[in-house]
Amino acid sequence: MMEKCVEKTAYAKVNLGLDIVGRREDGYHLVRMIMQSVGISDRLTFERKDTPGIELQVSGASTLPDLSDMPVDDRNLIVRAAAAVMERYGITEGIRITLEKHIPMAAGMAGGSTDCAAALAGTAELFETGAAPEDLAELGVRLGADVPYCLLGGTALSEGIGEVLTPLADLPDCRFLIVKPRFGMSTKEVYTAYDGLEDRERAGEAVIDHPDIDGMTDAVTKGDLDGVIHRLGNVLEIVTREQHPEILRIRELVQEAGAEASIMTGSGPTVFGILKGDAAPDTEKLKKKLEEEGIVSDVYVAGGIGGRAYEA
Repeated sequence: MMEKCVEKTAYAKVNLGLDIVGRREDGYHLVRMIMQSVGISDRLTFERKDTPGIELQVSGASTLPDLSDMPVDDRNLIVRAAAAVMERYGITEGIRITLEKHIPMAAGMAGGSTDCAAALAGTAELFETGAAPEDLAELGVRLGADVPYCLLGGTALSEGIGEVLTPLADLPDCRFLIVKPRFGMSTKEVYTAYDGLEDRERAGEAVIDHPDIDGMTDAVTKGDLDGVIHRLGNVLEIVTREQHPEILRIRELVQEAGAEASIMTGSGPTVFGILKGDAAPDTEKLKKKLEEEGIVSDVYVAGGIGGRAYEA
């Protein structure tokens, strides 16, 4: 009999809105975010193996950096996710996981978190644990704040440290023009710098532009795409732009290419714009223009992905 094989698609995300509203005593930031899955994805395959333990094999798209240095032990969230499921359900068999990587890394698009979510779901399904989505989310939030959202997907309001989720209606028909510069950002360093920005604001030296998350939530609920577009905002962008001012130029070029508006996603440095209707940007022309200005980047056009909870 053929051995069971489970495959999962792990979708990237963008932040339509990202606000920080406080900090817990343990240092975690309290957020209010509107998250959106987009059609850039990794592919994970899960198979049982004869010997105990977790084996991870990795390959990647030609546009990504060399992945030979990617850890394949418990420093990798995929391995930690599989181990968490196996420990929770008393699984002693072995598992082989193959990752085909396409989502840009260190991009603010939850590449690590969405692979982690897929690993939770894939491992649970392979070993027929019967785990409910809320069980996987409980394991996931211990591994990363974005993991519960990545298990849910679609359009959602994310609060708390990212674990309090409210599914929202799918966005009206649109696509996303996404530019990932070929440098990365450390999420931890960006959030630490934001804390310094808050200190400067309290001293009257800086102003943080907080996005209208309530207004965007209302616009999404009403199917008002223009209302969403007009409220795009990310409090972390000013921090990342201080290190990489070219982000503002990328936003300008994305809009020149046909996007209605643009913003940085997550901790950056990826920038995206929303395309309405049949807008068809010339991605090669945009990429060439970016390169002429010394901003070597990868350019994508991706659709939004509707809600799809992982079932296991």
